[in-house]
Amino acid sequence: MGNLQMLLRQHIGAPCKPVVAVGDKVAKGTLIAEPAGLGANIFASVYGTVTEITEEAIIIEPDAEQKEEFVKIPEGSKLDMVKAAGIVGMGGAGFPTGVKLGTDLNGGYILINAAECEPGLKHNIAQIEAETEKVLRGVKYCMEISNAAKAIFAIKKKNEKAVELLREAVKNEEHISIHLLPDIYPMGEERAVVRECLGIELAPDQLPSAAQSVVINVETVARVAEAIDERKPCFEKNLTVVGKLNGGAEPHVFMNVPVGTSVGELIERAGGIDGLYGEIIMGGPFTGKATSEEAPITKTTGGIIVTIDFPNLHGAKVGLLVCACGGDEARMRDICQKMNGVVASVARCKQAAEMKNGALKCERPGNCPGQAKNNIQFKKDGCEYIIIGNCSDCSNTVMGSAPKMGLKVFHQTDHVMRTIGHPLYRYLRVSKQVEQLPEYK
Repeated sequence: MGNLQMLLRQHIGAPCKPVVAVGDKVAKGTLIAEPAGLGANIFASVYGTVTEITEEAIIIEPDAEQKEEFVKIPEGSKLDMVKAAGIVGMGGAGFPTGVKLGTDLNGGYILINAAECEPGLKHNIAQIEAETEKVLRGVKYCMEISNAAKAIFAIKKKNEKAVELLREAVKNEEHISIHLLPDIYPMGEERAVVRECLGIELAPDQLPSAAQSVVINVETVARVAEAIDERKPCFEKNLTVVGKLNGGAEPHVFMNVPVGTSVGELIERAGGIDGLYGEIIMGGPFTGKATSEEAPITKTTGGIIVTIDFPNLHGAKVGLLVCACGGDEARMRDICQKMNGVVASVARCKQAAEMKNGALKCERPGNCPGQAKNNIQFKKDGCEYIIIGNCSDCSNTVMGSAPKMGLKVFHQTDHVMRTIGHPLYRYLRVSKQVEQLPEYK
C-alpha cells in the first residue's frame, strides 16, 4: 500500500481544515480534518503517520501492519452520530447526510436510490445482494431520524437477484416498498427518483424536500447503519473498477476500500491495464472525468474506468451538444480534443436549465423533446460530426434528425460502452414504462 492522499475537499462546501500536524501518528478513524462550514468530518483510513499537509490534502504513510480496529465516534443521538461519522452522499456530489436527514419530513418518504444508473457500475447492487439486512437497518434509521412514515427502494427491474432479496426482506415491512425502474439513463437523478416513485414533478431548482422526501443512496444508508450500530466513522468506500484490464472487462467490485487509496493501486488490484488505452475515468461514463493513476479516491468515488483508445477525426469540425445529464462543456471539449476534432459549434440541450451556481439541471430528466433546432445549428456551422452527452431519451431524439442532415454522431460514452460491451447510446430500445406488480406498490 502506497501513501494515502486524504483530499480536504471531498464534499459539497468549502475544503475542510486539518486538525493534525506533520509527524502525528493516526489510527483508522482518527479525525484529521473538520468542515469550516457546510461539509463533513474527514478521518484517517489507515494506521500510519502524517507526512505532509498541503492546501489540497493530508498525506499519510501507512504502517506496515494494519489492524481492523478503528477509533469510534462518540455516542449520541442517531442524527448526531451520522453527523459525527462524516457521512455524505456516496453516489453523487457528496451532500452531508446529517444535514439532509435533519429535515423533518413530517410523515413523508425516504427514497432509496438503488438505480445505479451509470453503465458498468455494480457496487450498489452488489451491496444489496451481500448486505441486505444492513441496508434495511440503515433505511429504518433514516426514517426514524427524519420522521418519515414510508420508504421506497427505487431499483431497476433488470437487477433480478437484488430485487428478489429486497422483496423478501421487506415482505413484512408495512411501510417499506419497492418501485421498479426501466433500464434507461438517468433514472438515478434524484428528481427522476421522486417522479418515478411519487409521481411528483419537481422544478430544476427544487429539492426532494419539496415533495416531502429525501433521496439517499444505497451505500449511504449502509454507512448510516455502521455509524449507529458500530460507532464507525466514514473512512471507506465501495466502488467498481472496469474496462481494459488484464483481469477482464467484467466489473471488479471492491468493498470498504480506504479513502485516499490511489487510482493506480485499485487498477492493479483489478489486474492492471491491458496494453494501450484511451483514458482513465473517475466516476461513471456520463458524469465522470478523466483522471490519473496518482489521483486518490474520495468518499464520493463510484467508479474507475480504463477505456479503449479514441477514434481519430483528423481535424474535422465538431459540434458539441451539452446536456445536463452528461459531461459539462469542459469535459466535452476534452473528449473532442482526444478524438483530434476541432470544436466549431456548441449548443445546449433545450431542457438544460442553468442554476445560480452555473451548473446545468435537466427540466425533466429522462423525458426529453426533439433536438432538431440544435442539429440545424451544427449543420449551419459546418460541422461534420457531433458529440453528444445526452440521456437515453434525448440521444433518441438527436437521432431523429441528425443522420438525415448528414451529421455523424458520437456519444461521449462511446469509448466506454465499446470497452465494456454495452450498447451505444443512440436509439432508445427500452420502454420507459415498467409494470409494477401488486406486491411492489
